[in-house]
Amino acid sequence: MDYLDHLEAEAIYILREVAGQFENPALLFSGGKDSITLVHLAKKAFRPGKFPFPLVHIDTGHNFPETISFRDQLVAELGEQLIVGYVQDSIDQGKVVEQTGKNASRNALQTVTLLDTIEQYGFDACIGGARRDEEKARAKERIFSVRDEFGQWDPKRQRPELWNILNGKINKGENVRVFPISNWTELDVWNYIKRENIALPSIYFSHQRDVVLRNGQWMAAAPFLQIDGTDTVDHKSVRFRTVGDMTCTAAVDSEAVELDDIIEEIRSSTISERGARLDDKVSEAAMEERKKQGYF
Repeated sequence: MDYLDHLEAEAIYILREVAGQFENPALLFSGGKDSITLVHLAKKAFRPGKFPFPLVHIDTGHNFPETISFRDQLVAELGEQLIVGYVQDSIDQGKVVEQTGKNASRNALQTVTLLDTIEQYGFDACIGGARRDEEKARAKERIFSVRDEFGQWDPKRQRPELWNILNGKINKGENVRVFPISNWTELDVWNYIKRENIALPSIYFSHQRDVVLRNGQWMAAAPFLQIDGTDTVDHKSVRFRTVGDMTCTAAVDSEAVELDDIIEEIRSSTISERGARLDDKVSEAAMEERKKQGYF
């Protein structure tokens, strides 16, 4: 067994523990490479049977069209259930107020929609593709990360997981966020994608796109990105290392059109994957504060 075999076996073990310990789990699916990898691992863990959980996507309405198209195609191929929570519904119901201004984004509004979706369907565990190497707040999480009845995360309530023994016991109203690839790195994910020949949305590979320089980073020139006379729209060769709301996810200059090119690009990069996420730059503790409010 090489190191990818060990990482794969650990992730499959965690997914099966979720199925065994929880009554109503879900897999949070963004259409990004990490959640796509989780779906591939779930196929290895549970096929030829059905997944013991639905896929859940919290849709900001400002997602990359390529991601939504890939999501729908993959779900159709899988024959599994997809549940979509819409941030627009939260806005229409007056539960959240949409940001205004040039750097307005719906990304932070996802938290309310996520918590409402968890409550509506009674999910007691939500599986996600977060990894410890992405960001310092995520490095504090356990594999089974308990959230209180308000969906909030308290780093002081983290449980020990000695010898990989996972404790899924929760009180009524609480739920657990589960991270099967927590111990993977960005490079591990890409090496696994190459080994397993996993299909991805086209935006992960270099392509020509209209972009706008915003806060020192290239943003996709989307219809809802507020572009004014001070902005210049360029047409560049770019790709995206991470996928989120288009208003807070920046592209990187790249000519990488093959997996080997991407892997080599990541090896030589001095900027982390989350370095292209503007929502993480609000403050030093931006991610941790959002997690305490119920963000995934």
